This record gives sequence, structure tokens and C-alpha cells, in this order.
Amino acid sequence: MNLIALSAGAPNVFDGESPDRICRRPTRAELHAYPSPSPARGRALVYAGGGYLQLMHDKEGVEIARWLNTLGLDAHVLVHRLPGQDGHPFDIALQDGLLALDHLATLPPLPLLHVGLSSGGHLAGVMACQGESAGALIAYAPLNANHRDHKFPAGKPDFPPPEKQAFYDAWPIGIASEPHGLPRCPVFLAYALLDPIVPVPHALNLIAAAQQHGLDVEAHVFPQAEHGFALRGLQGTHGQWPVLAARWMADRLDR
Repeated sequence: MNLIALSAGAPNVFDGESPDRICRRPTRAELHAYPSPSPARGRALVYAGGGYLQLMHDKEGVEIARWLNTLGLDAHVLVHRLPGQDGHPFDIALQDGLLALDHLATLPPLPLLHVGLSSGGHLAGVMACQGESAGALIAYAPLNANHRDHKFPAGKPDFPPPEKQAFYDAWPIGIASEPHGLPRCPVFLAYALLDPIVPVPHALNLIAAAQQHGLDVEAHVFPQAEHGFALRGLQGTHGQWPVLAARWMADRLDR
């Protein structure tokens, strides 16, 4: 693993031991780079979840990166700062994502995929609305139904801190009527049908927008999955999702 500091600040500290490290208070933006052992056919920016309150660095970052390595992708896990924490603005995660893109632009060109789980999937969707990329792979992510005007269930309280709610309000991915609603690349979705934390309307809103606006969206909703399945909790039909995602990524990279 190669560590690249993207901003000023002390090196990040992780709670716990591998393979269950969590970054609860990111101090600077970092990329943790995991190069493919074979000649890379593409590059991935990986965004771990944690509700914009912490980062599940190993489960939804490093383990995803190493899986992507087996598919011939160089993988870069972004450790980004958190909205409202230590005085950071509401869009600090996006700012750090753009720093990551600036760094990747200095490397030899390869097709780029955004890969994110849970809140990291929301950030992957946000990044998919920026410059051109080969696609975005998003799993059980709160894409849009946390927006104060589109909440599901209706009447759900705003999220603390206020900056976190403001980020969801500014970037409801899949709500075409909002300024930043439509990804600029193909999207793969993997959701859990009975997920109480990120209910399936987050995916359905993006699917409806794809139908109306001719977007390239492939969506899978698995009945037995629980929130946070990642690459660990694969007992059930969602055990198929890594294979489906690998096929989808190969199709994007071969175009």
C-alpha cells in the first residue's frame, strides 16, 4: 500500500485492528493506493461508508480495493474529512474527492471507476456528477431520500450535524429536478430490499430518473441482504453481487 497525503494535517489515525479499522476523526485527506499485481486495465477510487460520521476503512475500503485488484484494477481508497467535524464545511468530502481526482490526473491515463458503499456510495454518486469517468459502482447508498424535500419515510428528522444534512440536500443523486441530480456516467446499483437504514426508494428514484433521461443504470435489489453486506455478509441472493459487479465493470472498461 502506498499512502499519498492530499491535504495538510496530521496523518490519519485508525481505531481498532485490521481487518476492522475505523477512522473516526480524519485529520487530512489521504489516498491509500493498492496497485494491481497484473498490468492494470483501469483505476478505481474507493469510498468507504460510515454515515459521514466515520469511515469503515477496512470493511468498505481496503477489502473492496483488494477485490478490485483481483479484477485488474489499481484501487485508491480515499480517506476524506467529514462534514461539520472540526469545523469542516458541508462539502468537505467532495473537496477531498476533487483533490483525489487532481492526483490521479498526474498518473498515466486509465479508465476511472468510482466505487462506494453506504455513505461512500453517495459520495461515489456525487463524484460521478463531476468529470468524465467510466462508471460508478454504488451499494446500499443514501443517494437521495435523505434530501429534506424528498425524504423517505416522510417526516424523517434532519441528520446531525447540520453540515451532513446540507450535503445530502445539495447532492440528491437521482432527483433530476435538483441542480446536481444526474450522474454523467453508467451506474451499477446493489441494494437490500428490506434495508431499514437505507431503504430501497434511494435506488428507485435514480432508476426513475434513468428511465426519463436515458441514463445507463443497472440495478439489483436483493431480498435477503442486510445493510452493510459489503464482501462479508454474502449468505443469500446478494452473494451474486460481486460477480454481477465484476461483469459490469469489465463491460465498462472494454468499451
